Amino acid sequence: MKIDKNSRWNFCAWLAGLLLPWLPVISAPVFANSQAAFFAPEPDAYVGDGRVSAFYHWREAIPRQPGQLLRSETLDKSVGLSAASEQHRILFTSTDGVSGSDPIAVSGAVFIPPGKAPDGGWPVVAWGHGTLGVADICAPSWQGRSLRDVRYLNSWLEQGFAVVASDYQGIGVPGFNPQFNNRSNAWTILDSVRAARHQHKNLSNKILLVGQSQGGSAVVVAAGYAKDYAPDLQLLGTIGTGIVYTSLADAGKVRPLDPARQQRFDPSIAYGFYHVIAAEALNPALDIKQIYTDEGLLLLHQARSSCLAALTSDVSGLQLTPARTFRSGDSRRAYDAPADDVGRPFPTVALAQPLFIGVGEKDGLVSTGNKLAADACSAGTSVHFYVYPDHDHSSTVNTSLKDSLPFAKALLRGEIPPSSCDTTSRVANSLR
Repeated sequence: MKIDKNSRWNFCAWLAGLLLPWLPVISAPVFANSQAAFFAPEPDAYVGDGRVSAFYHWREAIPRQPGQLLRSETLDKSVGLSAASEQHRILFTSTDGVSGSDPIAVSGAVFIPPGKAPDGGWPVVAWGHGTLGVADICAPSWQGRSLRDVRYLNSWLEQGFAVVASDYQGIGVPGFNPQFNNRSNAWTILDSVRAARHQHKNLSNKILLVGQSQGGSAVVVAAGYAKDYAPDLQLLGTIGTGIVYTSLADAGKVRPLDPARQQRFDPSIAYGFYHVIAAEALNPALDIKQIYTDEGLLLLHQARSSCLAALTSDVSGLQLTPARTFRSGDSRRAYDAPADDVGRPFPTVALAQPLFIGVGEKDGLVSTGNKLAADACSAGTSVHFYVYPDHDHSSTVNTSLKDSLPFAKALLRGEIPPSSCDTTSRVANSLR
């Protein structure tokens, strides 16, 4: 069953508004704190922990310095990338994106291209993956990657880029995954590169941030944080497809669900379960029984241990509709949701490096991708905006390579391609 992308993202916007009043305000980042020892939490199945190897659980005090390599091991080819000459699973330190200060352990993977590294080392693609689930077993370094992502990342390896890929906070390792917290995802992406460069001396300090969907959002946010959070990294630019954009001005503004969709089967409901699991972990006072019907609660429980493909299949099998999933009255609360910082809004779109935005014309996210392009142009960012007719949220990923690879190689040569900001507003407005 094909998911209606407009339905999926309208639903997620509505659900985010439903949860906003229940979530704590996240303070500004604090990069220095007391020297109290921090340890990884014990695995808790309620937030999806467990069923991975002991590699993922760091049992010693976690060093406070982010980007430190804790350990690594060879990654089995069955969950790796065929174009890599060597590949490793890594465990490294980062900063909790919720508290803004506590050290955490995060897992990920490093892939080295074939051949001899160029002078100065391999340029690095820091990869941000899309939504996969909240359970530890959903970590790409554990379960492997979709064919789409394998093809995409192999293409970068074949063009001479190393790939460093964070699993994100709480996926793979013990602890909850804050899901839509872009700050959390962004910091782990930046720290994964730092850790990889500790291990692999043949990696250069020429970094491209590249991501899709949730990861597309994460890399744009990472580019905004990098100056203060990771000034040691030399970022060349950012490439994002299917970016889920929420501006600071739009935080808490939610469009109500279309009443016509209330009785219509909607596979995209699966994504919302992950958001609610994260929201409940952030605020245990959130009463999920006030949100979901008994049928919805059954699937919410399943979401704690199921990755996206399996959960979407379960939702499809039950032919779930919003009306059967949610209790009446909750949508009213979504309309009145106040603006609240849950780490989802982009702190800035004024980026020091060029930004490539790829949008599929048939992607329901086009309404956020074009707004990001327009806002980033207005903020002075060098934006390179590409629209792909007849492509959706997923198919745009590999299609965009014909434009993103030349863009990346130009940046490596020290060239900045001409910005498309003079035409972006016109094109973006035509896609509304």
